[in-house]
Amino acid sequence: MIINSFLLFIPILVFSQATFTGKIMDKNNSIDNAGISGATVHWLHTNVSAVTNEKGWFTIAYKEEFKKLVVNYLGYKTDTITINSLEPIHHFLTAESELEEVTINTRRKATQKSFFSTANMFTVNAEELLKAACCNLAESFETNPSIDVSFSDALTGTKQIQMLGLTSPYLLITQENIPSIRGASQAFGLTFTPGTWVESIQISKGAGSVVNGFESISGQINAELVKPFSDNKFFLNAFGSANGRFELNTHFNEKVSEKWQTGLYVHGNYTGQKFDMNDDNFLDMPISNQINVMNRWQFTDAEKGWVSFINVRFLKDEKQTGELNFNPKIDKGTTNYWGSEIDTKRFETSAKLGYVFPEMPFQSIGFQIAYSNHEQDSYFGLNIYDIQHESVYSNIIFNSIIGDTRNKFRTGISFTYDQFNELVNTTDFSRMENDFGAFFEYAFDNLDNFSLTAGVRIDRHNLLGTFITPRLHLRYVPWEKGAFRASVGRGKRSANIFAENQQLFASSRQINIDDIGGNIYGLNPEIAWNYGVSYLQRFNLFDKKGDITFDFYQTNFQNQVVVDWENPQEISFYDLNGKSSANSFQVEVNYTLAEQLNLRTAYKYFDISTDFKNGNLQKPIQPQNRFFANISYETYLEDDGKQWRFDVTFNNIGKQRLPNTSSNPAQYQLPVYSDAYQLLNSQITKVFSNKFEVYIGAENLTNVQQKNPILASDAPFSPYFDSTIVYSPIFGRTIYAGLRFKIK
Repeated sequence: MIINSFLLFIPILVFSQATFTGKIMDKNNSIDNAGISGATVHWLHTNVSAVTNEKGWFTIAYKEEFKKLVVNYLGYKTDTITINSLEPIHHFLTAESELEEVTINTRRKATQKSFFSTANMFTVNAEELLKAACCNLAESFETNPSIDVSFSDALTGTKQIQMLGLTSPYLLITQENIPSIRGASQAFGLTFTPGTWVESIQISKGAGSVVNGFESISGQINAELVKPFSDNKFFLNAFGSANGRFELNTHFNEKVSEKWQTGLYVHGNYTGQKFDMNDDNFLDMPISNQINVMNRWQFTDAEKGWVSFINVRFLKDEKQTGELNFNPKIDKGTTNYWGSEIDTKRFETSAKLGYVFPEMPFQSIGFQIAYSNHEQDSYFGLNIYDIQHESVYSNIIFNSIIGDTRNKFRTGISFTYDQFNELVNTTDFSRMENDFGAFFEYAFDNLDNFSLTAGVRIDRHNLLGTFITPRLHLRYVPWEKGAFRASVGRGKRSANIFAENQQLFASSRQINIDDIGGNIYGLNPEIAWNYGVSYLQRFNLFDKKGDITFDFYQTNFQNQVVVDWENPQEISFYDLNGKSSANSFQVEVNYTLAEQLNLRTAYKYFDISTDFKNGNLQKPIQPQNRFFANISYETYLEDDGKQWRFDVTFNNIGKQRLPNTSSNPAQYQLPVYSDAYQLLNSQITKVFSNKFEVYIGAENLTNVQQKNPILASDAPFSPYFDSTIVYSPIFGRTIYAGLRFKIK
């Protein structure tokens, strides 16, 4: 016990270092010694900084070589102070009598790679999201090489995302760090968050933080929504496309008091026109409509350190697809025509409360609680799939330091409750899950060239048992502008086999589950280890800035629920018996070709194989090779806000192994591999003023279309009907246009 306690405090003894304190005051109010709250102090030529509290006091990490302390605050002259000892200082700032006009010639990049974070993380802000049609979260990654976007089937047209070669269920997808796309919402949940609601997206590769749970395996995507205090007072976005899709987004924000602000966000979309571009007698995309309303409240009391958010949201989404002549009032449940309807209602509410200790700005405590009720009623031909998912999530997080700000920690507890009422044809698969967990995460940064984040959590789950989840991230800077990162972590999850694979119902495949007595569908939980290394190097070439990144990640499954499509008349679910691994390699280059002209390129290689019952096979419908390029240009922003923006994205998708169809009749067989193809997207935006802009664009300019995406479309109730084998676009070229109007 004594040895364990000693080992626990070794990091504190090794890494404990000095701090420097002081108080920043207003020279014009020197009699009362009034402190300036929110002033920034940092050591010259470093990224080590701190912010003064409400009384003007600050505490900042210190090293002997730190001699110059820079103090700045809006409206005051910036001072540089020479520090020769650790004695606290009292420094007065002088107010500027006149502020000169400053012209800013550089601005924040639309996608920012973090050089200083320990984890391999980057941020996509709203400017990047505006480069594409981006009508919902599923379409927010078209210009990002780290996320792969694909279609799930030939009927619903729903876009799915992958990272490190693994599908979205292996990602932890959160909304303001509250798990959101999970359980019943896996298939369509990304389409339920409008793009205009998103302020930024943080993407991290590999094992995530233990603070956010145990389910993350390949990475985490966190969407930060627009804030009532910082969003426009009014915002309007209208969108229309040649495929009959129309959308409208409006934001209304109102200041209720000095500390309260509220926002009402309304989204609606409608697709009512029928298209059959490939003449297979099936809709190329569903007839659909959605209404999505969110009311958001924000409370901020900076002086006392309180901040809070309250969200209430309701969504109704309806889709109809199938044969052109299908009429649900007449043909539902018959073999007259094949058709499908998917009706979803979702209600969710959440609250967040945070407190920063005024005398200790490095110390805070936060509480989150969220409730959601997701109800989907659907049928696919003669298959019925209904699911209701009621979920509760809550956690408490305490942040502080050990000794000084080089040694930080986060600790807390979390609780999750999930009730699934799931009906597949006539079989009831209802279940209840609950989990209580506790976590501790320690972060060390020597403020020079090394940092680490080590975390562990223990969970007690009623179906998965009691288990420990460890995660570790390392960062080392071997030389100037270079950063090496490594990570390792374990993830565990229950596979929602039907909600995650709803496309299987749009086929005649028989469903087989190898029930081995597990607690979820008779199967055991999925367990995987993820290992990753990454290297980022920034450079200057021909006086222009750029960076290059190399990533390699490997995911090894100790157990996986194998989804076996290799028999064209069946889909089988069974526990892994053997090996399953996913290897992902990516090299990405970002370079400024000229002023306002930027290039982003990436090459990705995937080696993803699983031991199926009939042998080890590469993952189907997964290209091993992908190449991505994006080039963007903007004219200089004029004083009145006028500007032109141009954006072009190119994707080369390599050949893909297709599921085995050799036992089908000849006319319903597919080749072993698909052909490689190329996609080209483009958008032009004209900004007329700070209030108004219009845009026009095109997706799939090369007009790529998969031939015969639906097997046996001429016999939809035969044993050979299958709409699940989709490896390229179905609709072809799509032209769209829209406008944005805002009042600040």
